[in-house]
Amino acid sequence: MADTIHNEQEIEKSFDAHIMRRLFKFAKPQAFVLFISILLMLFVTAMDLAIPYFTKIAIDDYISPSIQRVYVTAEGADDAPLVLPTLFNRYFGDAPDGTVTSTVLYKDDGLYVVKGLDVTDLSSALNTETEVLTYEGETYTVEKLTTSQVSQIKSHNKSQVLILMIQLLVLLAISLAFGYAHTYLLNYASQNVIYAMRDSLFRHIQDMSLDFFDKNPVGRLVTRVSNDMENINELFTNVLVTSVKDFLLLFGTVVVMTLINWKLTLICFVTMPLVILSASIFRRKARSVQRDVKVKLARINATLAENINGMKIIQIFNKEKSIYNDFDHINEDFLKSSLEETHVYAVFRPTMNLAYSLSLSLLLWFGGGDAIRNVVELGVLVAFISYTQQFFRPIMDLSEKFNILQSSMASAERIFMLFDETPSVNNAPAVQSLDPHTFRGEIAFEDVWFSYNKKPVDIEDYVLKGVSFVAKPGEAIALVGATGSGKTTIISLLNRFYDIQKGRITVDGVDIRDLDISNLRTLIGIVLQDVFLFSGDISTNIRLYNQDITDAHIKEIAKYVNADHFIANLPEGYHEPVVERGATLSSGQRQLLSFARALVFDPKILILDEATSNIDTETELLIQDAINKIITGRTTLIVAHRLSTIQHADKILVMSKGEIKEMGNHQELLSKKGMYYDLYTLQYSETERSI
Repeated sequence: MADTIHNEQEIEKSFDAHIMRRLFKFAKPQAFVLFISILLMLFVTAMDLAIPYFTKIAIDDYISPSIQRVYVTAEGADDAPLVLPTLFNRYFGDAPDGTVTSTVLYKDDGLYVVKGLDVTDLSSALNTETEVLTYEGETYTVEKLTTSQVSQIKSHNKSQVLILMIQLLVLLAISLAFGYAHTYLLNYASQNVIYAMRDSLFRHIQDMSLDFFDKNPVGRLVTRVSNDMENINELFTNVLVTSVKDFLLLFGTVVVMTLINWKLTLICFVTMPLVILSASIFRRKARSVQRDVKVKLARINATLAENINGMKIIQIFNKEKSIYNDFDHINEDFLKSSLEETHVYAVFRPTMNLAYSLSLSLLLWFGGGDAIRNVVELGVLVAFISYTQQFFRPIMDLSEKFNILQSSMASAERIFMLFDETPSVNNAPAVQSLDPHTFRGEIAFEDVWFSYNKKPVDIEDYVLKGVSFVAKPGEAIALVGATGSGKTTIISLLNRFYDIQKGRITVDGVDIRDLDISNLRTLIGIVLQDVFLFSGDISTNIRLYNQDITDAHIKEIAKYVNADHFIANLPEGYHEPVVERGATLSSGQRQLLSFARALVFDPKILILDEATSNIDTETELLIQDAINKIITGRTTLIVAHRLSTIQHADKILVMSKGEIKEMGNHQELLSKKGMYYDLYTLQYSETERSI
């Protein structure tokens, strides 16, 4: 399929610092909320790091300990109760009065206490083969604990496990609350950023000149305001802040593992070269296939929008099969790219799983052997298994995050490309405004040359060529001529939808390029051939959301233009719902509403662009009656093909190929027997034949 304006712009970069800086400008008002969210995230991350360590403490200190600190009475009675430390003063604090810090050894044949020895780590040098033990040059007494003392220790350990569990549950509950608050605040800030961006973008689009919409299909603009904004929302909620959490979690995991046992840490990370290599290859491949998928998806969306909007024409000309074949070809291209994308992602995640499985296997082999030989405590091994899984989880999520990052950056770049578009029609530095109360409505075109090509090469590029005429206040000027002669272009230029290349257009003697655009357009009312109605109701479409216009005034204007007779017959009258583009109303009814819409704002200049071209004879009579009333006291420009509707005009301009060939009133032009006479004779003869 040939490239068209419907094809999406290709974006090469997967990350652009300049784009991120522009995004953060929109995020600046939400900086405090994001900061609080990040603080909450830090606590949640700390909890993620703490949970495996809690498991280690529970196993090594209370469930299956090899060594334990106790306090023994100074007298050393064989069956005296032991004073056992609580969870938080197990490794800290002084011995209670009347006791000495001692160590309990867990052996196969029972529990032994080494009086006066304070050891907090496992040591293979400790044994119970004699009644005395020498450790680091010191000699200590070794005694086997009695049954009651053993029961006391086990009961104490059981209670400490319960306390540990309760404390963990409390921390988890707090973590849950903080996690909820973090997620809520993050999404709150993100949604407000998107809200601000979407508002700003829509306002920017509204300010663009019509030539911008000539080269940008509606589907693309809708995608920018909707889909691309959601992609940026994903960037804030699922990539930026969560990536900070992931990096903190990775760094914190490495630090904690190293502090617990650096040898096991090295064993766990022996597969890191495989991880780094796989991630590097994936990043390069994923960027390429992602870009290809998005470009082809844009073609599908554009083709769908175009064909669905033109379904009536497709069915009239029986082109369903050829259109289907065209769409099938585009869809097949998208399928191939999607399968290639699936292949890349399908290889990466199993590779990460393989690296994780290898690390876990090595950890179980070496760490398990050390645990059997009592070189490493069992709790350390269990904690390392959890930490290893915790370390690889964010790495395995890299595929999804990279996908979101690339998609979001592409969307952000396209949005800012749209922001960087500037209107071709702008207010002058020293802008002027006309007072509606003193405005007379005189229009003058002075040797106007215009081309839709901003840099016309030759005279054939010009749509208007040296057009000059004057419409005095209150005059009705009609524009007639063949299609493409420049009639509608004159209307567009008067509203300053485009700027001319040569000449001058004035209203009340002021060049319209020196007038405020908004001020100029409030003075002009226009009725187009193709009437556009918004979803809502009848009254909303007449007042166009201007609540200063009362319902009574709307009814008055509707009666004036003969629209009230059909509105009153609608089930809900002026509150009758209007579906998209007014599909449930006839062409004539829509045209009458457009008359009411134009007149309700009381314009000083009125433009009728083919206002009676799509209307039946009965409705045309109603509109013609309205026209005869509303043009009184207003400068009116009438573009018409039906010459019978403009015979009353004060002046008729006959146009051909962008030039005014004839000018005069109806009788004057007929008497010249020129182009106007030929057009009138042709239409009169066609009318006679139809009768």
